[in-house]
Amino acid sequence: MNICKQTAIAVTLAASAMLTACGSSSQSTTAAYPTSQEVYNNYGVIESIQVVQVSSENKGPGAGAVVGGIVGGILGNQVGGGLGNAAATAAGVVGGAIVGNNIEKNNRTQQSREAYQISVRLDNGVYQSVVQDNIVDLRVGNRIYVQNNHVYRN
Repeated sequence: MNICKQTAIAVTLAASAMLTACGSSSQSTTAAYPTSQEVYNNYGVIESIQVVQVSSENKGPGAGAVVGGIVGGILGNQVGGGLGNAAATAAGVVGGAIVGNNIEKNNRTQQSREAYQISVRLDNGVYQSVVQDNIVDLRVGNRIYVQNNHVYRN
């Protein structure tokens, strides 16, 4: 295998790895008070409970970007020779990743689900809002404690 093809393969793999590492996931929880104080001030009373819509769409690049980058790298590697081949391969990786990510985004349906936003007045007077999937037996006025951004009945 010649140097140019080795370089093209290395560039393709490196670009794919970088695009995969860019992905992130997020959770839909909010806290109005720093959690470092939670150890001492995590008891309180439920002020309100509201049903909210939470989007569960993954916003980072996914499989479309990775597959597009690989296909683009392979197609780019077929063009030119020498340094032009390496440049075409790199451009193919980047272009393919962008196109693949956009195709995946357009085909992805945004999914939303119902969750519960629980507003709590803590014993120290601070208000905290927690979003969680269920409320089980929680009601307004219940004495509760908050641990790891989840409300539990006391």
